This record gives sequence, structure tokens and C-alpha cells, in this order.
Amino acid sequence: MSRVSKPHEIVERALDLSTADGCVVIADEESSANLRWAGNALTTNGVTRGRTVTVVATVDGAEGAASGVVSRAAVTADDLEPLVRAAEAAARAAGPAEDAQPLVTGVPASPDFTDAPAETDSEVFAAFAPALGDAFARARAGGRELYGFAHHQMTSSYLGTSTGLRLRHDQPNGTLELNAKSPDRTRSAWAGRSTRDFKDVDPAEMDAELARRLGWAERRIELPAGRYETLLPPTAVADLLIYQLWSSTARDASEGRTVFSRPGGGTRLGETLSPLPLTLRSDPHAPGLESAPFVLAHSSGDGGSVFDNGLPLSRTDWVADGRLERLTTTRHTAALTGLPLAPAIDNLILEGGGERSLDEMVAATTGRALLLTCLWYIREVDPATLLLTGLTRDGVYLVEDGEVVGEVNNFRFNESPVDLLTRATEAGRTEKTLPREWGDWFTRAAMPPLRIPDFNMSSVSRGV
Repeated sequence: MSRVSKPHEIVERALDLSTADGCVVIADEESSANLRWAGNALTTNGVTRGRTVTVVATVDGAEGAASGVVSRAAVTADDLEPLVRAAEAAARAAGPAEDAQPLVTGVPASPDFTDAPAETDSEVFAAFAPALGDAFARARAGGRELYGFAHHQMTSSYLGTSTGLRLRHDQPNGTLELNAKSPDRTRSAWAGRSTRDFKDVDPAEMDAELARRLGWAERRIELPAGRYETLLPPTAVADLLIYQLWSSTARDASEGRTVFSRPGGGTRLGETLSPLPLTLRSDPHAPGLESAPFVLAHSSGDGGSVFDNGLPLSRTDWVADGRLERLTTTRHTAALTGLPLAPAIDNLILEGGGERSLDEMVAATTGRALLLTCLWYIREVDPATLLLTGLTRDGVYLVEDGEVVGEVNNFRFNESPVDLLTRATEAGRTEKTLPREWGDWFTRAAMPPLRIPDFNMSSVSRGV
């Protein structure tokens, strides 16, 4: 085994090898475990390990600093010098970096920087797997089939810089997706959960909910496209607002390119987006949704800068009591726009609604409404309004006077999340949720269900 093999040693060795004016090194140690099942039986399971090292070299010049970024997987000590030299060559070949800033200094070192990386393995499923087996038995007895997967990943990120930063963050990330189908495959229902350790997920509770939804689907009702009062579950709200967050960069808004641009110039900061007292926030220390408390940027863009690596993060309110409060900025774009520094944070929480659960909101419905399960295939149509299109999936149900009376056909929708916040008439109780569309990239979310009086189902979709 190489004498330089531990993650913190990799970081230190890469910094020692650097001949650039500045250097940032990120070593990401990853381990994962997974289970997959189909037809009420486990099919595969596995455990993986991996390492990725990212080197950012900065080179000062008469016109400003340039940067070069190179990332490689499965890096050993023997790979370090070629990796560092490649980053330096990329920096010297590049022009001045628009986002150039002095590398961050003065952040206290993580006390566990030299500790071994955190790891996951199949033991993370020790209690979950037997419970899943029980759910298989109940589903089989109830005439339904369960499909899905459980995935747990642990990433330990070690960040070192030539300015003396030595920071470390361990990020657990777990997802559970469960799909129930009728034996003839004509009915399908989905449920998902995010978790840090699989100790707070209950397959029995999820299976019971899916069984209820398959029961609703025994009656089929065809509805045309149109605007319907619609109850959006937390997962759908998360998918829409995550896209809104990704689209809320201050530079684009100040240059007139987004829904957050003010006609005539400037941004819409300070404007009321919702009549409800809703707060949309990110917080690296939010219980159960903890994320890195400092910037970990493997590349630069309007939403992040490699020069900001190590910058401390804290709670940021993007929308406060219904009012647009912040747009995402790096140090460069904050200076460029004159707006407060507000780097991106890897979780999202919407709160300020009432205490009703989704079931209670269904029961309180008068007249006719639609109850969605989730959204997928979401794509942007118009950045100026943040108009999105996508499809409903795995169950759209008709509610009449407080009761679900059957399943209706799927729809294509056309809506803007910003406009939805303006039109929402009720927000329920905030709960942790798994985004269906963006769950591969963004899992730490807590959202309430929303009642929208006129959600635009623009056309009928014949897909499941």
C-alpha cells in the first residue's frame, strides 16, 4: 500500500506538489450500499467504494488570476503529481477567470480532518431489510407487487487550500423508492423517502399507503385537460421549488434574463411572491437535513465558484414571509450585482403553512379537486417566467367533497413555481420529502402540501 493513502494525506501531498500561486484540493471518499427488489422479492444488492480528487490551480497574471480544474477518480499517490500538473497546465492555458477572488482564509480547521473517512455498508439495512420482507408478505397476500430500491451513500469530503484551510464534512444520503403495481400492471402507485440512516423509514407504512392508492384506482375516470383545483403533495412541491432555487442566480436576474428580473432593470428582491406567510430557506444545520457548512465547489458557474471553496455557510432565507429575500450569489456575483453574499446550500425547506396533513387537506376539500402523487420529466419552457412543463405520474386521483372517488388519467402540465406561490390558497404541514424528478441530485428537502385553485393541466397524457 502506498505510504500516502489516507484522504488527508492525499490533500497534503497534492498541496506540497503544487507550484501554482494558489491551490485548492478536494478529496471525496465515497461508499455506498444498495438493495433492489421486484415482484415482492429482492433481486440485487451491493456495496461500492471510490475516491475522487479535484485539484484547482490558480495562476496570477497581469490581467488577473486564471484557474484550472481537473478531477480524477481512483487516485493514488502515484497519480497525484500528474493530476496537479494537469490542473496547473489548464490554469496557464486559460485566460483570466471572471470569478477570480482571493482564496478563502481564516476558517478554523475541522478537528477531525485527519480522521479516517466515514463509511457505509450493508449493515445500514439491518433493521430495514426484515421490515421490507414483511412488507413483501403483506403485499403478496393483498394481491399487489412491490418494486423499488434503497440506496445509502456516505461521502467524506476533505478540503485543503494553499491559504491554510483544512476542512472536512461527512454527508450521509439515503433514498427509498417503493412502487406498488396491480398484477395486471394497469394500476401503479409510488412513494419515496429520504433518510440519513434508514432508521426513520417504515416500509409497512409506505405499503399501506400504496395499497390505499391502488384501491382508489379500481375506479377509472377520464377527464379532459383544463385548470383544476389541485393538491400538490410535498414531493411535487419540492421538485418545483428546487428548480426555482436553481434558477435564482443573482447575476442572471440582474441582467434581465429570469423571472426574478425587474422590468426596466434590477431584480425583484423585496417583492411579495405569495400572500401566504411562507418562508423558503436553506440551512446547513437544519435537523435531519444537515449539509456541508462550507462551500464545496468542484467547478465554477453563476451558482458557485472554485475560489469560494471553504467559505462558511449559514441559514439563508430565499423567501421570507412571502417576500423575495435573497438570490444566490458567489463573492464575484455579489460584488458584480451589489447584492448580499448568499452562496448555494444543499438543502431546501418551505415552511409557514398550517398544521393540516395532506389527508386533512383532502378531507377539507369542497367541490372537485385533483390529488397528485408526483411529477416527472420536468423541463423549462420560458426562463423569463420560469414556465415549466412536465407530466404527472403513478396516480392522479379525483377528490369530490372531501373523498377520493377514483383515479383519473395522467396530464401534461404547464406551470411556473413562482406563479404557483402567488396563487396558492393553502399550505399544509411541512415534512421531509424525497423529490421524484431531482432525487438523483437533490434529496434534502422539507415541504408542505399546497392547494392550487387552478393548476394548468394543459393536455392529457396517455402514459402511466
